[in-house]
Amino acid sequence: MPETKKIVVNRISDQENLDKVFAIRREVFVGEQNCPPELEWEHEEESTHFLATVDGQPAGAARWRKTDNGYKLERFAVLKQFRGQGVAQAIVGAVLADLPADANYIYLNAQIQAMSLYQKFGFVAEGPQFEEAGIQHFKMVKR
Repeated sequence: MPETKKIVVNRISDQENLDKVFAIRREVFVGEQNCPPELEWEHEEESTHFLATVDGQPAGAARWRKTDNGYKLERFAVLKQFRGQGVAQAIVGAVLADLPADANYIYLNAQIQAMSLYQKFGFVAEGPQFEEAGIQHFKMVKR
Protein backbone atom coordinates (compact mmCIF):
# COMPACT_ATOMS: atom_id res chain seq x y z
CA MET A 1 0.00 0.00 0.00
CA PRO A 2 1.50 3.39 -0.96
CA GLU A 3 2.23 5.70 1.93
CA THR A 4 -0.26 8.51 2.39
CA LYS A 5 1.11 12.00 1.95
CA LYS A 6 -0.30 14.88 3.95
CA ILE A 7 -1.44 17.64 1.59
CA VAL A 8 -2.21 21.01 3.21
CA VAL A 9 -3.30 24.16 1.37
CA ASN A 10 -3.19 27.48 3.21
CA ARG A 11 -4.13 31.02 2.30
CA ILE A 12 -0.92 32.98 2.87
CA SER A 13 0.18 36.61 2.98
CA ASP A 14 3.51 36.66 4.85
CA GLN A 15 6.65 37.32 2.83
CA GLU A 16 8.36 34.01 3.72
CA ASN A 17 5.48 31.98 2.26
CA LEU A 18 4.98 34.37 -0.67
CA ASP A 19 8.63 33.75 -1.55
CA LYS A 20 7.88 30.00 -1.64
CA VAL A 21 4.84 30.60 -3.89
CA PHE A 22 6.88 32.76 -6.25
CA ALA A 23 9.68 30.18 -6.36
CA ILE A 24 7.17 27.45 -7.33
CA ARG A 25 5.68 29.64 -10.05
CA ARG A 26 9.14 30.61 -11.33
CA GLU A 27 10.13 26.94 -11.63
CA VAL A 28 6.89 25.81 -13.30
CA PHE A 29 5.96 28.75 -15.52
CA VAL A 30 9.26 30.45 -16.32
CA GLY A 31 11.54 27.40 -16.07
CA GLU A 32 9.43 24.53 -17.45
CA GLN A 33 6.94 26.36 -19.67
CA ASN A 34 9.17 29.22 -20.83
CA CYS A 35 6.67 31.93 -19.92
CA PRO A 36 8.12 35.44 -20.10
CA PRO A 37 9.03 36.43 -16.50
CA GLU A 38 7.51 39.90 -16.93
CA LEU A 39 4.08 38.31 -17.53
CA GLU A 40 4.38 36.10 -14.48
CA TRP A 41 4.49 38.86 -11.86
CA GLU A 42 1.36 40.91 -12.56
CA HIS A 43 -1.44 41.70 -10.09
CA GLU A 44 0.36 40.28 -7.04
CA GLU A 45 -0.80 42.97 -4.59
CA GLU A 46 -4.52 42.57 -5.28
CA SER A 47 -4.38 38.76 -5.32
CA THR A 48 -5.11 36.27 -2.54
CA HIS A 49 -2.35 33.65 -2.56
CA PHE A 50 -2.25 29.97 -1.60
CA LEU A 51 0.61 27.60 -0.81
CA ALA A 52 0.20 23.83 -0.92
CA THR A 53 2.58 21.60 0.99
CA VAL A 54 3.09 17.85 0.93
CA ASP A 55 4.45 16.52 4.21
CA GLY A 56 5.56 20.08 4.99
CA GLN A 57 7.42 20.61 1.70
CA PRO A 58 6.30 23.44 -0.64
CA ALA A 59 4.55 21.70 -3.55
CA GLY A 60 2.08 24.00 -5.27
CA ALA A 61 0.61 27.46 -5.55
CA ALA A 62 -2.39 29.42 -6.83
CA ARG A 63 -4.19 32.71 -6.36
CA TRP A 64 -7.52 34.42 -6.92
CA ARG A 65 -8.37 38.04 -7.49
CA LYS A 66 -11.45 40.15 -8.03
CA THR A 67 -11.62 41.62 -11.53
CA ASP A 68 -14.17 43.78 -13.34
CA ASN A 69 -15.70 40.54 -14.64
CA GLY A 70 -15.88 38.57 -11.38
CA TYR A 71 -13.45 36.33 -9.52
CA LYS A 72 -10.51 35.00 -11.52
CA LEU A 73 -8.55 31.94 -10.41
CA GLU A 74 -4.95 32.03 -11.60
CA ARG A 75 -1.40 30.71 -11.49
CA PHE A 76 -2.14 27.12 -10.52
CA ALA A 77 1.25 25.41 -10.36
CA VAL A 78 2.45 22.11 -8.90
CA LEU A 79 6.13 21.18 -8.79
CA LYS A 80 6.99 18.23 -11.03
CA GLN A 81 7.91 15.88 -8.17
CA PHE A 82 4.48 16.36 -6.55
CA ARG A 83 2.27 15.90 -9.62
CA GLY A 84 -0.20 13.03 -9.71
CA GLN A 85 -0.62 13.03 -5.92
CA GLY A 86 -3.82 15.06 -5.58
CA VAL A 87 -2.11 18.39 -4.92
CA ALA A 88 -3.81 20.22 -7.80
CA GLN A 89 -7.27 19.03 -6.71
CA ALA A 90 -6.56 20.13 -3.14
CA ILE A 91 -5.49 23.57 -4.35
CA VAL A 92 -8.55 24.08 -6.57
CA GLY A 93 -10.84 23.01 -3.74
CA ALA A 94 -9.15 25.33 -1.21
CA VAL A 95 -9.22 28.33 -3.57
CA LEU A 96 -12.91 27.83 -4.37
CA ALA A 97 -13.75 27.43 -0.67
CA ASP A 98 -11.97 30.72 0.10
CA LEU A 99 -13.96 32.86 -2.34
CA PRO A 100 -16.44 35.34 -0.84
CA ALA A 101 -20.06 34.23 -0.59
CA ASP A 102 -21.05 36.78 -3.27
CA ALA A 103 -18.66 35.28 -5.85
CA ASN A 104 -21.30 34.46 -8.46
CA TYR A 105 -19.06 34.67 -11.56
CA ILE A 106 -15.92 32.56 -11.20
CA TYR A 107 -13.61 32.00 -14.15
CA LEU A 108 -10.08 31.04 -15.16
CA ASN A 109 -7.90 30.62 -18.23
CA ALA A 110 -7.06 26.91 -18.35
CA GLN A 111 -4.11 25.42 -20.13
CA ILE A 112 -5.47 22.67 -22.41
CA GLN A 113 -3.86 19.83 -20.42
CA ALA A 114 -5.45 21.09 -17.16
CA MET A 115 -9.02 21.43 -18.40
CA SER A 116 -10.16 18.03 -17.09
CA LEU A 117 -9.06 19.04 -13.57
CA TYR A 118 -11.23 22.16 -13.63
CA GLN A 119 -14.16 20.26 -15.19
CA LYS A 120 -14.26 18.10 -12.03
CA PHE A 121 -15.11 21.29 -10.12
CA GLY A 122 -17.91 22.37 -12.47
CA PHE A 123 -15.99 24.61 -14.86
CA VAL A 124 -16.98 24.59 -18.53
CA ALA A 125 -15.08 25.93 -21.53
CA GLU A 126 -16.47 29.11 -23.01
CA GLY A 127 -15.39 30.83 -26.21
CA PRO A 128 -12.56 30.07 -28.63
CA GLN A 129 -9.18 28.56 -27.85
CA PHE A 130 -6.48 31.23 -27.44
CA GLU A 131 -2.77 31.60 -26.78
CA GLU A 132 -1.39 33.16 -23.62
CA ALA A 133 2.36 33.31 -22.97
CA GLY A 134 2.89 30.91 -25.88
CA ILE A 135 0.55 28.25 -24.39
CA GLN A 136 -2.91 27.25 -25.67
CA HIS A 137 -5.80 27.98 -23.27
CA PHE A 138 -9.57 28.06 -22.98
CA LYS A 139 -11.51 30.41 -20.76
CA MET A 140 -13.53 28.28 -18.31
CA VAL A 141 -16.44 29.44 -16.19
CA LYS A 142 -17.83 27.76 -13.06
CA ARG A 143 -21.45 26.65 -13.51
